[in-house]
Amino acid sequence: MIARAIHTLSSRSGRRMVKMNCAAMPAGLLESDLFGHERGAFTGASAQRIGRFELADKSSLFLDEVGDMPLELQPKLLRVLQEQEFERLGSNKLIQTDVRLIAATNRDLRQMVIDREFRSDLYYRLNVFPIYLPPLRDRPDDIPLLVKAFTTKISRRMGRNIDSIPAETLRALSRMEWPGNVRELENVIERAVLLTRGNVLQLSLPELTTERPASQPVATEQAQDGEDEYQLIIRVLKESNGVVAGPRGAAQKLGLKRTTLLSRMKRLGIDKDALV
Repeated sequence: MIARAIHTLSSRSGRRMVKMNCAAMPAGLLESDLFGHERGAFTGASAQRIGRFELADKSSLFLDEVGDMPLELQPKLLRVLQEQEFERLGSNKLIQTDVRLIAATNRDLRQMVIDREFRSDLYYRLNVFPIYLPPLRDRPDDIPLLVKAFTTKISRRMGRNIDSIPAETLRALSRMEWPGNVRELENVIERAVLLTRGNVLQLSLPELTTERPASQPVATEQAQDGEDEYQLIIRVLKESNGVVAGPRGAAQKLGLKRTTLLSRMKRLGIDKDALV
């Protein structure tokens, strides 16, 4: 949805956005799907095929799960990003393309670069303008809005008339951890709509076993002028002598759960042991 919003609000919105999931495509077919192939390029290539980069010319190409792209294919992706040209498989004719690439992953690409599972030059080429999407557990205020939207969409699709959601249901859902993020929430709402009799959403209680504690940490530290997230966490960790958890730990001061702070530190490449 974020990728579609970027495309829709851009000057390229007059052309269709092209999408591709790198994890869902077998490695042997991924290159052909990206760049296309000529007839006879390999066994089974009975006709010419136009690749995603060619289809996305003057438009946007969204590569989901780019962290799952095979290592041997990454130099070819880097080349088309750098040179804006490629060849179809089985051809030596250069094809020019003007594509805005939007890539997404749930993997830690920085750690993958360290582990030599992802090319560093491709990582830096993709990381021109990173957008971090926080997990659902870090934005509980969004949950009631999503619950209402999913209930309306799903009940309409199923021909149900559900026009009321109890406030206690919204509060209970907002306290859950949601390890499966928005997809998990949507599945829970779909099951609730299926089981509801009447016009008031009925949520079965087993889903509520992973609620947050009733009391949440209260943030006492705020970012100072010109201080970004990285600098704020570094400062608070130094003030806490590298302690993350506990009543005097950095997580408590920042109003975050210990696991959430550790996740953000990993994403930002922060080593607390190097600070003390």
